[in-house]
Amino acid sequence: MSLTLDLRHDGPVLDFRAELPAGRITALLGPSGSGKTSILRAIAGLLHVRQSSIRLDGETWDGDGIHVPTRSRSIGLVPQSYGLFPHMSALRNVETALTHLPAAQRRVRALQAIDLAHVAGLEERRPHELSGGQKQRVALARAIAREPSVLLLDEPFSAVDRSTRKRLYVELRRLHEQLRNTIVLVTHDLDEAAQLASHLCLVRHGRLLQSGPTAEVLSRPRCEQAARLLDIPNVFTGQVEGRTDGRWLLRWGPHLLRVAGLPDDQRPGPLRWAVLPSNVLLARPDKPWASHLENPVPALVQEVVELGGEAVVQVMPEGMPEISLQLRLPTRAIRRYRVEPGRAITFCLRSADIVPLNGEA
Repeated sequence: MSLTLDLRHDGPVLDFRAELPAGRITALLGPSGSGKTSILRAIAGLLHVRQSSIRLDGETWDGDGIHVPTRSRSIGLVPQSYGLFPHMSALRNVETALTHLPAAQRRVRALQAIDLAHVAGLEERRPHELSGGQKQRVALARAIAREPSVLLLDEPFSAVDRSTRKRLYVELRRLHEQLRNTIVLVTHDLDEAAQLASHLCLVRHGRLLQSGPTAEVLSRPRCEQAARLLDIPNVFTGQVEGRTDGRWLLRWGPHLLRVAGLPDDQRPGPLRWAVLPSNVLLARPDKPWASHLENPVPALVQEVVELGGEAVVQVMPEGMPEISLQLRLPTRAIRRYRVEPGRAITFCLRSADIVPLNGEA
């Protein structure tokens, strides 16, 4: 049970194949111009793609000579601008999605959707009388009014302030718990994708870089382009030298690191790799070394920037003046262990946290 996509187009350029799990929130994450909205419009039937296969739970919407029109697809769409009719009340805007029902049923169903979207009491207001968050909820009510199998959200939170956005996140998750439909969320906000989606697709230039459970994709990018898209600053080159005790040995400047996760047929040679700043450990000078502190690397602190309860620390590994590595530490640890510019520290890289990157996009 899934939404399967195979989209190939020339303008905008798409070469996108993915399988989105049914009943889950999937985020399409990528920079502006990466083709995310085009993918959403293709699912909705609003973009006629040169070569297209779109299937939901075995039902074909596109492909094999079939093209189901938008009005006949079980979808709800919330565009970036919400698309509310300015001369209509909130209730009438929601009713426009229900023209297939008799007038009496239309009103009942519209009121149910408005209640689900938490805008009850605002039925008679027009869009100019609503706040940004209220407009978003009305647009969401209209999208769910037809009880769609697939809900398409095109950067729906971009026009609201941060506090409103956080409330809307909670409401969307609550709504999804109630409806259990498939949601496809377009976003360029990494934090938004991490908080809302259980499945993540990284999109670049109309192509799928990587997809899978959100936590897995965020922590283990498969290629350098994916790592850059996920804003992972620590991407380096090492030299695979061999294998011992079931672990590969990676030469990184003067340092020899043990690495897990390389394939059995890995050959000696150069390797691009990454490590998340949150996975770089500070070796505490007041505590004996333990087995979990693998791959110790002496370093010199270059910069410490405090951001609330966390600090971003840039360090230069010993013997590697051209390299800067970033780690994130609680501010209490910064003060307790006197992590400050010019001070020598030792950081550790657990072998399982060193992520090998392949050269393919």
